[in-house]
Amino acid sequence: MIVKPKIRGFICTNAHPVGCATNVQQQIDYVKAQGTLHNAPKNVLVIGSSTGYGMASRITAAFAGGANTLGVCFEKPPTERKTGTAGWYNTAGFHAKAAAAGLYAKTLNGDAFSNELKQQVIDTLKADMSKVDLVIYSLASPRRTDPKTGEVYKSTLKPVGQAYRTKTYDTDKNVIHEIALEPANEDEIQQTIKVMGGEDWELWLDALGEADLLADNCKTTAYTYVGKELTWPIYGQATIGKAKEDLDRAAAAIVKTQASKNVQAYVSSLKALVTQASSAIPVMPLYISLIYKVMKEEGTHQGCIEQIYALFTDKLTHATPEVDELGRLYMNNKETNDATQAKIKTLWDQVTQENFHELSDYAGYHHEFLKLFGFDLTDVDYDADVESLVDW
Repeated sequence: MIVKPKIRGFICTNAHPVGCATNVQQQIDYVKAQGTLHNAPKNVLVIGSSTGYGMASRITAAFAGGANTLGVCFEKPPTERKTGTAGWYNTAGFHAKAAAAGLYAKTLNGDAFSNELKQQVIDTLKADMSKVDLVIYSLASPRRTDPKTGEVYKSTLKPVGQAYRTKTYDTDKNVIHEIALEPANEDEIQQTIKVMGGEDWELWLDALGEADLLADNCKTTAYTYVGKELTWPIYGQATIGKAKEDLDRAAAAIVKTQASKNVQAYVSSLKALVTQASSAIPVMPLYISLIYKVMKEEGTHQGCIEQIYALFTDKLTHATPEVDELGRLYMNNKETNDATQAKIKTLWDQVTQENFHELSDYAGYHHEFLKLFGFDLTDVDYDADVESLVDW
């Protein structure tokens, strides 16, 4: 079939198989050009492995560190009439390249929150890989079914304590407008913590620990975004912020529970980027368009793969990595430093419907958005007939 992007709201409802494979190849090329990682982990589990920071982590571990990787994701396969999801094609592309390089790679597709999927991972590790020395937790989901009770929890993107009014950019309508978000109630806060907090991360490490599949001195990290003044009302002082605080609680709990293995658990604070998750969050399309403008001018812009390769080289491959005052692996200082934030704040105050495309790098934002789904890549012929029924 010939595949063109079908955009609805803040998502693209299809994906290009060749484009997704090309996107993966470009990330592989980047990490290989940087050189081999020293002290790299050799058995890596990536929970949430098919897109964004999770896929970048898997690529870095495998192609810069030579690691065996087991991925966990929840993606839809293609049918005769419809393409698969971008994560499906990303994973297929990764598998093909890993096989060509002689690297072990396997991916389990299913509900990562479930006990059944955790057991599948345990069985696979015992059969193929043995103990893991790095566990990446990079899940992004709007809902979660509690594996113990069967109750379904749904996350909410709302401020906490008071209403929040600000400007945002509607990517679907090409309009800058004001939005007003009412504060979350206590139930919405707790449900968001249940979905986006650290409980499931803990459950994964508990299951791996009980199965004796955590290597001595194993590291594990969950990814988060914190931001600064412009995004605090929707990230820090908000339902998401409460969930992120729970990640810190979970990290401490994991260290205590897995003390016999000297497991090191960290929350990694990464920079704001265009991802399938961030595209859905109010404020972020406008904010990211502005930071892309500023950081590209400063020469400090990084995409997913650059950020994750730096996380591995600067933090995860060190015996005792440097942490911030909250004990996190802090990677977004190039975005959140006062000088850069002042430039972004100036643009934020000035931006209007009329000057938006002049003051921002929305072209860069939109390119990165399309690239998530395998589109807008110069090396791909989008008029060519492609095979959409790709398997792993």
